[in-house]
Parts: sequence; C-alpha cells; structure tokens
Amino acid sequence: MNLIEQITIDLREALKTKDTLRTSCLRMLKAAVTNKEVEKGRGSLIDEDIQSVISSMIRRSKEAIEGFRQGNREDLVSKEEAELKILSQYLPAQLSPAEIEKTIKAVMAELSANGVKDLGKVMKAAMTRLGGKAQGKEVNEIAKRLLS
Repeated sequence: MNLIEQITIDLREALKTKDTLRTSCLRMLKAAVTNKEVEKGRGSLIDEDIQSVISSMIRRSKEAIEGFRQGNREDLVSKEEAELKILSQYLPAQLSPAEIEKTIKAVMAELSANGVKDLGKVMKAAMTRLGGKAQGKEVNEIAKRLLS
C-alpha cells in the first residue's frame, strides 16, 4: 500500500471516530498533495514526492510554532504541535545528527569536497542519499560546519 492510500484510510478512520484535529490535518495534507499533483502536471505522486510535501508542511508548522510562541499564543502552539505529530507519522524515522554527519563525511570523501564552495555538490548528493530521513535545513547546517 502506498502512502496516499494509507493517508486516505487514516482520514476515513478519523472521520468515523470524529477526531476533528486529525481529520483537519489529513484533509490539509491531501489538499497539499493534490496541489502538488496539479503543479507537476501528471497523475498521482510517488511516495518520495508525498514525503517531500509532508516535510514542507512540517517545516511550515515548526516556523508557525516559533511565531506563536513569540506572540504568547500557547493555544495555537499546542494545536500546531499536535498536527506536527500527526504529519510525522507519515515520514520515515528521522536520522540523528551523528548519523547525518557520518553520511555527509562519506559524501565529502567521495566528492573530494574541501571547502564551502563545494556545498552545493555535497548537499545534492547528501539529500539524495538521505531521502526524506532528514530535514534539509539540518543537513545544510551540518554540511556548512564540516566544510568550513
């Protein structure tokens, strides 16, 4: 069963149990996936594309949490954190910073990267290898630190 089928089944289950938060979150996710399909101009997306959509939604949610905290809106912070947990269930287990660093070091050795000027090449190869198991921002920060 692919990812969109699992999301659809979970949405149906959330509707049956009247779980409004989960229903709302999964509807937003399905809408984002549909928008991405329209943007790409082809039929259904593969799981990697859907994981990319989920990752971007998680990134936006984290940014919203920071903004709500600055505005002392704890009610909205708790809602966003709950949605974050729901969305995270559809991504593969995230790697620890140590595992990301190990992968980046291997990529750097293969590409003979030795400076910040090689960051683009390292990021492209590392993100391909990590494929949804790490956020791009975190990979970028670790790569910059290792290359400088």
